[in-house]
Order: sequence, then structure tokens, then C-alpha cells
Amino acid sequence: MAKTSNKESSPTIFIIFGGTGDLSKRKIIPALYNLFLENRLPEKFAIIGTGRSKFTDSKYRISLLEAVDEFSRRGKAKREDWSKFASNISYQIANIKDASEYKEFGSRIDTLKEEWKQAASIIYYCAVSPEFFCTIAENISASKLENNPETTRIIIEKPFGRDLNSAKELNSKLLTIFNEKQIYRIDHYLGKEVVQNIMAFRFANAIMEPLWNRNHIEHVQISVTEQIGIEDRGDYFENAGILRDMIQNHLLQLLCTIAMEPPINFDADVVRDRKVEVLHAMRKIAPGKVDTMAARGQYGPGWVEGKEVPGYREEKEVDPNSNTETYAALKFYVDNWRWQGVPFYLRTGKRLFKSASLITIQFREVPHNMFHREEGNIPKQNRLVISIQPDMGIRFQLESKTPGLEMSLNTVDMVFDYSGKTRVDSPEAYETLLLDIISGDQTLFMRADQVEAAWELIMPVLDAWENNKNSNFPNYPADSWGPENAEALIAKDGYHWFSLPELNKKD
Repeated sequence: MAKTSNKESSPTIFIIFGGTGDLSKRKIIPALYNLFLENRLPEKFAIIGTGRSKFTDSKYRISLLEAVDEFSRRGKAKREDWSKFASNISYQIANIKDASEYKEFGSRIDTLKEEWKQAASIIYYCAVSPEFFCTIAENISASKLENNPETTRIIIEKPFGRDLNSAKELNSKLLTIFNEKQIYRIDHYLGKEVVQNIMAFRFANAIMEPLWNRNHIEHVQISVTEQIGIEDRGDYFENAGILRDMIQNHLLQLLCTIAMEPPINFDADVVRDRKVEVLHAMRKIAPGKVDTMAARGQYGPGWVEGKEVPGYREEKEVDPNSNTETYAALKFYVDNWRWQGVPFYLRTGKRLFKSASLITIQFREVPHNMFHREEGNIPKQNRLVISIQPDMGIRFQLESKTPGLEMSLNTVDMVFDYSGKTRVDSPEAYETLLLDIISGDQTLFMRADQVEAAWELIMPVLDAWENNKNSNFPNYPADSWGPENAEALIAKDGYHWFSLPELNKKD
């Protein structure tokens, strides 16, 4: 999690496969541009975008400027700043399936190194469909492009495989060309500011560790809800589903961050070892128990903010009889001394009532209620609520006396609100992750064994859902909180899904 300036770093060459794609325009180039404005990029750098579209360098730069103006957190770029940044950008038309077309990349790398009179770090970014990850790696090898284990890195976007076997196969192929320290598997949730702050909150405060266990915590909820539907991703989503798209990576990594044991330091492998330990300690869901430990849903038509929206089966490139889930909720247990018996509830879905990412840690009831027995005066259980988006903050919900003559209790919030407390604009997740890649810090990136352990956990559910068609789909309307069976999953344990009002809502 390097945050120091990279001005003194060795020159760096970014080769972006899929340089004309949506990911490059929305995330990668705006992130690199913001790092440039903050003097975080090396003094000497080059960005080479590649794709099959015909662009001159000039037209490619114009298309990227339009993307930065639209998607950068800073708004429209100042033309003088952009000119300085864009002078380092070039474009190369290439068919990524054809190894012979990679030779031009080698020539460009050699030319830049000769011009800089220095060795350079090479970063290959696979911003393409997952089916091309291995193709790119194999063609880098076949073309004898630079692959120095100390200075060459490859970035792999999710999804990393579509099941356990394909993830193992992809890992195996990549590791025949690169070593583990060169491979950066991106999970953008791990780059979010509040997610990183969980580590500081847990391990930099002496008061937290004595409470962070089964003796004081009753249950944990991790909830990532989205108001939007699948947008223009029907073809992708039909082959993925929400279980693959969100739970196998994002939500399980959030669970690991909450449940991990304290690392002895922030060395990347030490931190990742602790996360893998959590995944290995998690109780496997037996095939015959899937219905008691998981719930699925698919959204139907409805109204969102006054506009009528289609159901999932009416979306473009979606099978009218689709069995693909757009909502998933699961219950897990971490079978170790710290967490034995504490349920972890995960839920995520599309077309829900509100877009929000929350981690809720509910503490146990007080052992003895000394206050009046009236229903309104029973102490409510304390909660720690970590809000990742759209509001960023951490709040502790405690009981306090309501001002007045009576001993009446009321819940109050102790809040750390990023919008009101931080003096700097929080970086986007991709800025954090790209900065770490430049610096060679793998702390926030998934290792091969992490990926495979996560797939092992969800395979029983994935197999059960794919092999058993749900005759009740669609089973929740747009703009709702999801299907009834998801409510039942948590209600049968005596709990309910927790949501939070917007922290920063303006009057």
C-alpha cells in the first residue's frame, strides 16, 4: 500500500491491451492522469494503448481526453496539464491473438529505453475479456517481450476464471510465464479508501482487539446492494451471475479483512497469508445444505425513481427463460477460536431499493438489563457500521440517556465521516491500486491460493444453482430489497438485514 511519490522510481512503460475499451476510458486512464497531477508517476513514463481500431496517436489522445473529462473525479482536465500528460501516450493497432504483431511492442520498449538511457519497468495491463488473458501472456512469451522478474508485471482483471477448475488452469498457465510476484490480480474493492481503513481501525486501536471475537460479536453482515440493473452487460452477466460477479471476489475479500488475525507487519505475503487462513477456516457448505445456507433471486420489472424498468429476462442479450441469479445471499461460519459460532451474512443484488456497500458488526446484548423493562427502554445492541459507498464513514452506535427528567435510553452515533473530516479528496480505487503496482506492492492484490480458496467455497452453491432451475424467477420486483427467501435466511436466526440512511445527505 505504497503512498509515497514515485518521481524517483525507474522509468515505467504501460502497455494496455484493450486500450480503446470501456475500462481504459472509465478507470485506467483517469486514474493514471490523476496520479500524474499529484506527481505520483515516475518522471519518465510512457503509455501505449493497443486495440484493433484504427487510431493515430493524436486521435487516440483526443478520445482519452473526452473520457477523462467525463469520468475523472477532478472533472474536466486543464488543457496545459493534459498536454504534458498526453505527450507520453501513443497508440499501436494490433491483434492480440497474433504473436507476430507483438514485435512492435518490443521495438517501442527498446526505443524508449535508449531514449531514456535507463532500464525501465514494464507493466502489461490486460484490460480485455477474460478469454484473452492466457493468449496475451503466451504471446508475450512467444514474442520474447521483456519479462524481467524484477521489473516486469502483468495486471489481470476479474473475473479470474468462471469456476474452480478454470481458475486453477489460468493460474497454472500464467505461472509458467511469470512468477507470482509479477502477477497483480485486481479486485478494485480492496483499493477503496474505507476498506483500507478497516486495517488501521482494527490494528491501530487498542480498544478494538479485545472486542473483536465471538465473546462480544453476535453476527456480521456484509451487504453490497445496487439500484442499477445489468445495464449493457447482458451477454457477460448471463454467463456470470451475481455469485461469480460479486461474492467470489469482492464480498469474500471484505469478509477476510474483517475476520483475519493480526499480521505481524504489512509485508504483502504476511497480510495475504492471514486472509488465506480465513478462507481455509470457513465452513464448506454441503451440497444438501445449500437451501438452508444460501438464497437467490432474479429481478422482475418495476419502477425506479419514477421510471419503468424491465425485468432481467427482458434485458438485452438475456435468455427469456434465464436461470441466472441477480441476487444472492449466503451464510458462512469461520471455524476457528476467534469466530466459532458467529454467522457471517453476505448479500448482494441488482435493481434493489438503494445502492450501498455496508459492513455491519453487531455486538451481543448487555448481560443484564438494569433499566426499566418497558419495550422502549430496553438497551439496543451496539453496532459498528462501516459504510464503503456511496457515503464513506465509520459509525459506532451506542446507547445514551435522552436529555430530560426520566432515565430514558436512546441510540446515538459516534461517526467518522470522510466528507467532513478529511482535508484531501479521496483517491479512486484504481489510483491506489495502480500506484501500488508501480511500486511493486502486492498487499491489495489476490494471490493464486486466495483465488482458488474463494472458488472452493462457492462451488457447492454454484453447482446447485446451475443444475437446478428456479421455477419462481423472477422473484423480486425492481426497487425492492430482494426476494423473501433472503429475508427468511437471516430472520430464522432472529436477525434482519441492516441498512443505513445516507450519511451526507444535504438538507
